[in-house]
Amino acid sequence: MKALVTGATGFVGSELARALLARGASVRCLSRATSRRDNLDGIDVEIAVGDLTDRASLDRAIAGCDTLFHCAADYRLYARDARELYASNVDGTDNMLAAAAEAGVSRVVYTSTVGALGLCSDGSSADENTPVALENMLGHYKRSKFLAERKADEWVERGLPVVIVNPSTPVGERDIKPTDTGKMIVDFLNRRVPAYVETGLNLIDVRDAAVGHILAAEKGRVGERYILGNQNLKLRRIFEILAEITGLPAPTTRLPHWIPITFAAFDTGLARLIPGRQPRVSLEAARLARYMMFFDPQKAVRELGLPQTPVEQALRRAVEWFTANGYVRM
Repeated sequence: MKALVTGATGFVGSELARALLARGASVRCLSRATSRRDNLDGIDVEIAVGDLTDRASLDRAIAGCDTLFHCAADYRLYARDARELYASNVDGTDNMLAAAAEAGVSRVVYTSTVGALGLCSDGSSADENTPVALENMLGHYKRSKFLAERKADEWVERGLPVVIVNPSTPVGERDIKPTDTGKMIVDFLNRRVPAYVETGLNLIDVRDAAVGHILAAEKGRVGERYILGNQNLKLRRIFEILAEITGLPAPTTRLPHWIPITFAAFDTGLARLIPGRQPRVSLEAARLARYMMFFDPQKAVRELGLPQTPVEQALRRAVEWFTANGYVRM
């Protein structure tokens, strides 16, 4: 296999590059000229400089590859200019899949998100068939990823062999930005979490999420989507696990949702008024916390053989990596 991985400088993409190399694949990574490449240090990959908004650079990047893993996305729950999210996530996906079709690749794995799927109103686990529509998408990131999935569906209808994967919440090492979940872990390690809200997430070891992409390329059915997830956990239980790993106290004060939503509305408003400022908690993230983001990954387990490593192991590696890499005040 000669694979092009977009988003390979990021959290899941860099783990995917490593997993591909471990299986003997030749790996080329699309990277913007300005992107940090720390996550690719020390591994034998080829770098193709390009951008999802530059079709010619995508044609050059995909040339000679037989498989595309399109992991790249503009993942921000707050963007001063929301048009940037749609340019990367929707138009950029269309550009990349057009380049793949022109190059005649044999398989495409498109990385979506569980955020583009439906949720169960009773808090039970949703799956790939839970009803959903654009109006159910909360915020521009989720809307852009929902619309990007529709682009992938359109390319399937044109004959491109696309399989869609919907990762839940990956945890583990090399979360360099970090993601929102990574920030939560870092805040806990720095003792900046005095309270919590009642919400829920589905966690998966980032290594399992990476392997899930490869399994989707090998075994996934064209036009199908697969939830790459593992364990549903309420936020309080996640903090309890982190407490067991670190010996630090877990927060015990539960806040009503209106408190973080009010704070986030104020903080996001300030960010819109002050150039360069980012909200500590975006309004979109605070609103999402009202929902139990619980999902059933059994389709991927059954059809792909998705591994289900205990999430405690991934959380422990995340703690160790953040601590060793300067994210935690000593």
